[in-house]
Amino acid sequence: MPVQRLKKILNDYSIYFICFFYIIFIMSLDAIIPLGVAVGVLYIVAVLFSLWAPRKEFTIFVTVISSLFTIGMCFYKPQVSDMWKVIFNRAISLLAIWVTASIGLHRKTIEQKREIEVLQREKALEDIKILSGLLSICSSCKRIKDEEGHWSRMEGYIKKHSEADFSHGLCRECAMKLYPDLYRKKV
Repeated sequence: MPVQRLKKILNDYSIYFICFFYIIFIMSLDAIIPLGVAVGVLYIVAVLFSLWAPRKEFTIFVTVISSLFTIGMCFYKPQVSDMWKVIFNRAISLLAIWVTASIGLHRKTIEQKREIEVLQREKALEDIKILSGLLSICSSCKRIKDEEGHWSRMEGYIKKHSEADFSHGLCRECAMKLYPDLYRKKV
């Protein structure tokens, strides 16, 4: 068990490292490419990688950092003559980053709910005991023959092989037959 947990932790940290490395790479690329080019759209890849992390908060963190770097490069580089193109391209980049994050997080939430439901169904299936097949039952005393050939009371057999429990009572016909005096008084 500890080895599997260690592998999961290393896998999680590798996702964090990949996202961090990719954000730094795109930021460096954005610093050397002219301001009018929509390099910020490439941050989508970091957002997509972050969706593999176990926590949703990490995806939101990566999205916010990517957005800040996308906006920040406008102030880092010198102004250009067609600044409206720069703002438009950066706005498209921000829209693409946030739409990718929101769709990815929505899908991740749905997948997590589905996984929980599957685990609950598997647990429920493990808990269910179903009687099936033919049961040998005595015609007289109604005892049931088990797999080893022993005869046991019906209640004990059913309780052992299913989740059913018993509550005893008397039907009307048996009550009249066994306790005729009591039955006549109640009527």
